[in-house]
Amino acid sequence: MSVVGNNRVGIPIVLLHDCEGAVVSVETKNGEIIRGLLFEAEDMMNLYIKNAVVWSVDGVKRKVDQLYLRGKEIVFIVIPQMLRHAPMFQRIKHWRKHGGAPPEGVGAAVGQAAAILRKANERRKGGFTGRGGFG
Repeated sequence: MSVVGNNRVGIPIVLLHDCEGAVVSVETKNGEIIRGLLFEAEDMMNLYIKNAVVWSVDGVKRKVDQLYLRGKEIVFIVIPQMLRHAPMFQRIKHWRKHGGAPPEGVGAAVGQAAAILRKANERRKGGFTGRGGFG
């Protein structure tokens, strides 16, 4: 199990998904700077940005209602300062502290599986008397 979940995406991608709905700045390979509202981010770092302002290499500024930026074209992304306290970092701290054990309640058995495990533990301790209740 990865630090951030079962879908095997890394920390930067999870952080990028946490940025959705916030204003980000992106520098592209051709030197353009793009600043706008990150509407959607994909696992391949493709970004859908709304209400963007694009500064070209010449310094020309233009407004774009929406733009789709391929992850391959991105050099770096400046994310909001508020994400310093993102819930993902609490999971990472827990993961490091407990050697990879999932947080409480995550991955725990539920339903029939929980009942089977509970009965097995009671049998080991000698507390389970079977269906009839006679020990």
